[in-house]
Amino acid sequence: MPTLTTDDGVKLYYEEAGAGTPIVFVHEFAGDLRSWEPQLRHFSRRYRCIAYNARGYPPSGVPEDSEHYSQARARDDIRSVLDGLRIPRAHIVGLSMGAMASLHFGMTYGKKALSITVAGGGYGAHPAQFAQFQKDSRANAEFIRNQGLDRFVETYGYGPTRVQLQNKDPRGFAEYLAQFAQHSALGSANTLLGYQARRPSLYDLTEEMARIDVPTLIVAGDEEEPCLEACLLMKRTIPGAGLAILPRSGHGINLEEPALFNQLLESFFHQVEAGRWSARDPRAAVPSIYGPGGKPC
Repeated sequence: MPTLTTDDGVKLYYEEAGAGTPIVFVHEFAGDLRSWEPQLRHFSRRYRCIAYNARGYPPSGVPEDSEHYSQARARDDIRSVLDGLRIPRAHIVGLSMGAMASLHFGMTYGKKALSITVAGGGYGAHPAQFAQFQKDSRANAEFIRNQGLDRFVETYGYGPTRVQLQNKDPRGFAEYLAQFAQHSALGSANTLLGYQARRPSLYDLTEEMARIDVPTLIVAGDEEEPCLEACLLMKRTIPGAGLAILPRSGHGINLEEPALFNQLLESFFHQVEAGRWSARDPRAAVPSIYGPGGKPC
């Protein structure tokens, strides 16, 4: 079983497929590396694909103390994957929780990223939602501890941004729920407490995002209402960012619309590798939208 070790001694399980320019896939809270199967099958034809289970997700290590889970730890675990596999630079692709880790990786370790993809990122970041998101994360952790992960999956798994997958692909939705239920209750609760409930709001990180010097693709479903405003914020703040909105789609966009998601991602990679993905033309900022001086507000 292939594993590597993080800076603080946690074992991370990973899988590889293909050869070529490396891509690292970083999964969401309700998923694991298996969530990236449609992308691993597609991109491994031309790329070296690596997907790993985050800390708290067996067979990766499950630290018992929630203090071993945080936004910074998730960010640094991506670096540990690159360092452990002796990869100097890679495309970094994250969904949801993994998207936030990828974004923070771009802020801190941009020189190690060929590009970053932030898919379904920003949930709970808006000031109107931020405090409630933290409260809900703590409450969900307590729910898992008191009633178990199976019961949690029966409720959380059918959230308003998950039903799109159920409607489009009932078989895929059933697989997602079955895999979700196989996770560690302790790891899931600690991820909620240590990471989700404590991660900073993107609205407090605009200066840091404005300094990202990495080609960035932001992707979201148009029915993932909690993320749409945050996605616009990222688009307007990160100089080299592009934004794609998938119609009639929710949170798990890589599973809901795998062909479209892969097409967007592949086109993005090709433009980056050809040196054709540059920073936004400053003439494209419209003062009536951005505020005085045509700058993000």
